[in-house]
Amino acid sequence: MIRTGGRHLSDIRSRIPLAPAALWLIAGLLAIRQAAHTLTLPPGRRLADLEMWLGTDGVLQLPGSLYDGETHGRPFSGTPFAGLVLRPLTNAAEETLGVVWTIATLFIVAAVGVVVARSITATSSRRARVLAAPVLISLMVVSLPVRGNLSLGQLSLLPVLLVLPACLTREPGRGAGISAGVAMALQPVMLLFAPFLWFTRRRNTALTSVGTFAAGTALAWAALPQDSLTYWVHHVAGAGLGGMPDALANQSLHGLLLRLGLHGPAEYAVLAVVAVPLIWFGLRRAIAYALDNQAVLGTALTGCVVVAVSPVSWQHQQLWILLAAVGRIGTVRADRLVWPLVVAAVMVFDSEQLLPGNLSAARTVADNAPLLLALLAAVAMPFLVRESPTWEARPPQLAAAGRVPGRRIPLLPDSLRVLSRPNLILELILIRVGYSFYSFIRASVPDQRTVAEENGRQIIGIEQFLHIDMEYALNQFTAKTEWLKAFSGFFYETFHFLVPLSLLAWLYISRPAQYRSARTVLCVATATGLIGFWLYPLAPPRLMPGHDYIDTVHGPQDLANPDFGALTEVSNQYAAMPSLHVGWSLWCGLVILCMAPKVWMKVLGLAYPLTTTFVVMATANHYILDAVGGAAVISVGLGVQYALTGRNPFRDTEESPEAEIPKQDNPPTARKTPILR
Repeated sequence: MIRTGGRHLSDIRSRIPLAPAALWLIAGLLAIRQAAHTLTLPPGRRLADLEMWLGTDGVLQLPGSLYDGETHGRPFSGTPFAGLVLRPLTNAAEETLGVVWTIATLFIVAAVGVVVARSITATSSRRARVLAAPVLISLMVVSLPVRGNLSLGQLSLLPVLLVLPACLTREPGRGAGISAGVAMALQPVMLLFAPFLWFTRRRNTALTSVGTFAAGTALAWAALPQDSLTYWVHHVAGAGLGGMPDALANQSLHGLLLRLGLHGPAEYAVLAVVAVPLIWFGLRRAIAYALDNQAVLGTALTGCVVVAVSPVSWQHQQLWILLAAVGRIGTVRADRLVWPLVVAAVMVFDSEQLLPGNLSAARTVADNAPLLLALLAAVAMPFLVRESPTWEARPPQLAAAGRVPGRRIPLLPDSLRVLSRPNLILELILIRVGYSFYSFIRASVPDQRTVAEENGRQIIGIEQFLHIDMEYALNQFTAKTEWLKAFSGFFYETFHFLVPLSLLAWLYISRPAQYRSARTVLCVATATGLIGFWLYPLAPPRLMPGHDYIDTVHGPQDLANPDFGALTEVSNQYAAMPSLHVGWSLWCGLVILCMAPKVWMKVLGLAYPLTTTFVVMATANHYILDAVGGAAVISVGLGVQYALTGRNPFRDTEESPEAEIPKQDNPPTARKTPILR
C-alpha cells in the first residue's frame, strides 16, 4: 500500500479540494469586506471621483463641458471617449450606481485574477493551477490600487482587463484587438502596448487595437469637439486635469521630477532624456520575456513602463506593478519568494506602514516605492529565462529523516521541514510585515475600559485568594527607591525588543536550523498573545482606579478622564493578558540557557526572564498572573513547533530527532520532494 509520510496517498488526494475551497472563501470574504467598507464610507470619501462627476441629473455634467469643473470644483479627468462611455449613466440614481459600480469593480478584479492565473500556470502542476487564481485575487483585493479604485470610483482597472486577452492569448482574434483599442481610448498611454503586440508576433491585433483607438477618439471628436480640443491640445492628453501632479499619489517620473523641484522646460527636458531610453529598454525586455513564453511577465513589464512614463500614475492605476511579481529571481526556493514579497509589501502597505520614521533618505524611498519598483522591474531586475539552468529552484536542505511509521509527529511534510539558512531579505520583510500586523491588531483590540477594569478586579481577587498579590508591595518599594525606579524604567523600555532581535540575529548567523524553529515558537506565541488581548481585555495595575498603583515608567495618569493620557493614542493600554514582555523574555532565556557556550551566559539567560517578571510588576504594568500567561503562550509556541517539525527548537545540532531512532529492518522507500513551479 502506498504511503506518503504515514498517510494514504488517496487520503491526501481527497483533501486537496479543501485548499482551493478555503482560498476561494478567503477571496470572497475579502471582496465582501472591501465592498462593505467602500459603501459605508461617508459621502465625501465614498466613490469620491464618481461623486465629483455628478451633475444635477446624474453622472457627468452632460450636456455641457466635461472639463469646466464647475459642478464640484473639479473637472472630469478621463478622455472624451470615456465621457461618451459614461454618458448612459447620466440618469442613474447615485446610491444604486455606487453599489453597481463597486460590485462591477470587484468582478473586474476577479476576471483579471482568473485570466492572469490561467496564463501563469499553463505549464504548471494541477495544484498550482487550482490555487493560483484565488491567491492572486485575494492579493489584488487588499492591494492599494484596488482599494483606491474602489473608494474613488475610477475606471482604471477596466483597461487592464481589456488589454490582457490581446497580450496573453497565443492567437488573439479581432475581438481581442478591439478590446485593447478600447483600453487605449480610455487611457492613451496604453498605446505603448501596440508595439509590444507588434513585436510579439500579434501584428493584426496591434493594427486592430490602434485602429479601434483612432476610431473611438475620432468619434469623441465628432461628438465632443470642444472637450476633445481641451483634452488633446490644451492639456496634452489630459495632463493637469486630475489632482496636483506633484502629489505623492502621482507615482510617475513626471510627478517625481516635480517633487524634486524641477519645473517648466527643464523638467520636460529631463523627463524626455529619462523616459525615451526607459521606453526603449523596457519594451525590449518586455518583448523578450513574452517571446520566452512568459507572457504575463512581459505584459506586466510593459504596464510598469506605462506607469513610469504616464503624466500621472495615481494609486488606482498601478495594478501592473503588482502583476510584475510573477518574475522569477534566484536559485533556491527561499530566494524565489523575495521579489514577490517585496512587490506585495509595496503594493499592499502605504509608505508609513512600510517604513515608519522621518529619516529623510529612507522616507524618500518609501514615499516613491511604487515608482522605484516599476523602474526596477522594467529595466533592472534580472528575471530568469526559461532556458536558464536555474529556472527550477534548488530544493532546500531538509530534515535528516521523515516520519516514523506509527507516529503522527511531525505534521509538516519533509519539503517544509527545512534546515538551511533562510534568505535574509525575506526574513526582514516577514519581520516587518509581521510587526505591522502585530501593531495593527494590538491597537485594534476593543477599548473596553469598563470590562478591562472589571477583569482587573477579577485578577486581583484571584491573586488575593491564592496569596500571590505581590505587585502593590513591589510597586510601592520601587517608587520610593530612586535607583531601582530608574533601573526598572530603563529595563522595561529598552530590552523588550533589543534582546529578542539580537538573539534572532545570532541564531540566523550561527544556528540556521535552530533559527527557523525558535522563530516559529516566537511567532506562534505572539499570535496566541494577540488572541488573549482580544478575548480578555485587562487593565494593568497602573490603570486600576482606587488601588493606588504608581506608574513609574510613564508618569501619573488622570484616571478620571476617559482620555487619560497621551499614551492611549499610541496603542491600546488594556492589552495586558498575557504579558508578552515576560513571554518574549522567557523565550530569550531558553535560547541562552540551551545554546550559550559559557556557564555565566546560561546564568544570565536564566536571570533575564526572572528580572523581566520583577520589572513588569514593579512598574505596575502587569500582574503576576499576566506573567503566567506569558509563560503559557510560549508553551503553546513550543508545542505547535514540535508538532509541526518534531524537533527541539533549542537543540544544538542540525539533525532531526528522528535521525537518532534505530533504522527499521524494512524502512519505507524514500520519495523525492516535488519541485513546485
